[in-house]
Amino acid sequence: MNYCKLGKTGIEVSEVGFGAWAIGGDAWGPVEDNQSINAMSRALELGINFIDTADVYGSGHSETLVAKVIKERRDKIIVSTKGGLWGHHRDPKGAPVYDKPEKIVEACEASLRRLETDYIDIYFCHLWWDKEEETEAFMRAFEILKKDGKVRSVGVSTENFDYIKHFNRESGLDAVQLDYSILNRSTEKEVLPYLEENQIGVVVRGPLKMGLLTGKFSKDTIFPEGDIRKNWPDEPWFQESLKKVDSLRPLENEQRKLSQVALRYVLNHPAVSSAIPGAKTPEQVEANASASVRPLLSNEDLLNITQAAPF
Repeated sequence: MNYCKLGKTGIEVSEVGFGAWAIGGDAWGPVEDNQSINAMSRALELGINFIDTADVYGSGHSETLVAKVIKERRDKIIVSTKGGLWGHHRDPKGAPVYDKPEKIVEACEASLRRLETDYIDIYFCHLWWDKEEETEAFMRAFEILKKDGKVRSVGVSTENFDYIKHFNRESGLDAVQLDYSILNRSTEKEVLPYLEENQIGVVVRGPLKMGLLTGKFSKDTIFPEGDIRKNWPDEPWFQESLKKVDSLRPLENEQRKLSQVALRYVLNHPAVSSAIPGAKTPEQVEANASASVRPLLSNEDLLNITQAAPF
């Protein structure tokens, strides 16, 4: 496993991390807690030292499962979690409201309790809209949480360039978690160069485009009840993405799977510190982790990827 510094934070993360959304059990179909724990344990055995979760994943369940794995080795594991999309502060329409720093501090403290830890390595704002009042509240809360030692570094989960620049206007942003993959290269235009220039750590979510870049889906795929991908086969973009995936299949060979090519692609970008594909089984973890030690993509590979999936 290779390791990278997370921007200017000094925190060292495995370039392949563990995305813990699926193990929350409320968005990606059936999942067994024991299997989830085994998957995370296998990740740590393979040198993965970075686990990403959020309070909203399974309404806190993902964080409680992460706690079981990190408990005896907390000082060796980098944990990130997110706040802003779940909580008891809500407007009349039921949307979460985080318009005061105290609400964010409260949400972070609730995550600390579920994670059974005294500190969080990276705490992300999980909002993707730029509401001035809430942005300011998060920025103030970040200062408080850092000062109190409850978080080591802070970031925002978005690929909205204006939002990122707004958050970083006082150079207070340590990391950004963003959606980036062969099938979604839009951040290569402005966002990633800006983050690299400003030494802001980049954590890539969705590097496998929610499983599409594993190559295991087809037009006949039926997703189970409770899976957020349930209606994907009816979406025109899904059919178009399947065509792009088919054009990428020649990149597979005996030494590498398509998923490993996809992970290697985002990890090749100099701005990226870590990619956090989701996993529900030890076998999925093993496939993801091995992308760290696969040979780098050749110029011919990169040309083929660009032709198959242009901006």
